Amino acid sequence: MKPLLKRLSVRHKNNKFLYYSTGFARLLLPAFLFRINLQSKLRGAENYDTQYLRSRVNYYNKINDTVQLPDTLPALSELKLRKKQKVYFFDSYEYTRYFNQHLKASFLFGDIREVPAVPGILKSRPLLDDNSNSVLLKLNKVRHFIYTRDKKPFESKKNMLVGRGGITRPHRIKFYEMYFNHPLCNIGQTNRWGKNDHWIKERLTIDEQLDYKFILCLEGNDVASNLKWVMSSNSLAVMPKPKFETWFMEGTLIPNHHYVMINDDYSDLEERLTHYIHHPEEALTIIRNANEYVAQFRNKKREDVISLLVLEKYFYKTGQIPYRPQPYYE
Repeated sequence: MKPLLKRLSVRHKNNKFLYYSTGFARLLLPAFLFRINLQSKLRGAENYDTQYLRSRVNYYNKINDTVQLPDTLPALSELKLRKKQKVYFFDSYEYTRYFNQHLKASFLFGDIREVPAVPGILKSRPLLDDNSNSVLLKLNKVRHFIYTRDKKPFESKKNMLVGRGGITRPHRIKFYEMYFNHPLCNIGQTNRWGKNDHWIKERLTIDEQLDYKFILCLEGNDVASNLKWVMSSNSLAVMPKPKFETWFMEGTLIPNHHYVMINDDYSDLEERLTHYIHHPEEALTIIRNANEYVAQFRNKKREDVISLLVLEKYFYKTGQIPYRPQPYYE
């Protein structure tokens, strides 16, 4: 019963009932009410720093030249609620409902690890020099954008690294092979299938993981889904340099400024943990920097404006809407 209660724990998590209720409620409202309100919503950009908005909009949407989309792409009106990807639909529809439903777009839902051949709107993209066809939107946010209310001081936490997760991908398996029995680590596998049953441990709630000074944030299929709540806490995120990014702009994170960076081969983990155990003042500086970084995503009205501007730029750069003079992505 105890493991089940842990899985049902909602402390530090988003309210899924409220999320789905809001999503379904949006479907009941006439879409034209939002389309006639688009320009009013976009004028909300005037309330925020222009340079900041421009930097984020152009970070998510890197399309610089006009691109012709294939005629075969579906219109926004064809974006439908499907059981397996309903969170992606709800998060997309929250903003696409403001635009003409005849506009076309390529939505790629799920954990995307490659840059598409046609400009697409997706949750994640690889950190490559040329990933302009990957336009980021804040998708699957009910799972990924979780923040903590951590009141435990860093100094009072355990001098260990904690980690729980599905251990199926080779890079995660390698980490467990190296550190499962290490005295500085409390790591455990949560999936109960595979070849490594000896790594299985009971799940830990977020609150239980916050008892530790260091929390492992290894990427999975794409990004590390726990990174947002870890960086909002009084614990340190420990990970190699990211190879993928989402709306959280993982590519802009600065090693040893926002998180504790370890080598790609994990060889320096013990040295890095020991350093910050013995230099708590440096650890506290990283935690403050991480908390400040996370804070920028918690302004819902500003996030809405940025999301709409990202989509507007997509439709403009694909030649589907006329140019609208404005300073936010030009």
